[in-house]
Amino acid sequence: MTIKLPDHLRFIETDLRTLLTGKINRGKVECGLSYKKQLKNGQGYYVNMDAVTALLAATDQIEEQMLAPLSFSALDVLAFPGIQHEQNTDKTHLAEAINQLVKKTLSDLLEVREREGAQLKLLIEERCHKMQAFVVLAQQRMPEVLQLIRTRLKDKIVELVAQPDFDRLEQELVYLAQKLDITEELDRLNTHITEVLRVLTQKDPIGRRLDFLMQELNREANTLGSKSTDKEMTQIAIELKVLIEQMREQIQNIE
Repeated sequence: MTIKLPDHLRFIETDLRTLLTGKINRGKVECGLSYKKQLKNGQGYYVNMDAVTALLAATDQIEEQMLAPLSFSALDVLAFPGIQHEQNTDKTHLAEAINQLVKKTLSDLLEVREREGAQLKLLIEERCHKMQAFVVLAQQRMPEVLQLIRTRLKDKIVELVAQPDFDRLEQELVYLAQKLDITEELDRLNTHITEVLRVLTQKDPIGRRLDFLMQELNREANTLGSKSTDKEMTQIAIELKVLIEQMREQIQNIE
């Protein structure tokens, strides 16, 4: 969080930081404030009339010595050091005014973020439902894929070996099928997607939790892709990763 203040307003920086961090928990925040005092009818400046009297008396003495009148205006008098200075600003009143202004600005910001958050929630939910559909498609496709793998390998071995040991072959095929089985990955994908949908209903800050879930989803999608031996399953893994990346980018804007 960055707070930019002119030097004469530095006294309120701690209060502003506390106010902002109490409402904003995630993301980069920059707060800038400028202040210009408006003066009306001489208000805001103090004129030292004793100093003016002393200055005029001194000019009278100078005129007597010079034997000639001096020519200067009231503005010339005000320009002399010590004649005028800016009145001290009531810091308590100023701090209260700034706090109210920042609170109003912060309220407007949170209102905008809430509207944006509602839209992002819908977009993420939509992508979660698409992912669920791809998971179902993969689950339906998996038995056929495993059977195709078994058939291809069995035919290849029979072709290469005159008298294969079918019992040993069957054991190896079962072992291979277990290595290529993606049931656990699909189950975990479903679990993480369900958790994302649940987290989206919470009122507390959820951005970091969603970040973690995106990492878990991406890990399972990568494993799914590495185990895929079928063009259609590979495409499903790619589609899942695309949806996860889209959600990950959207989640960066969620607190």
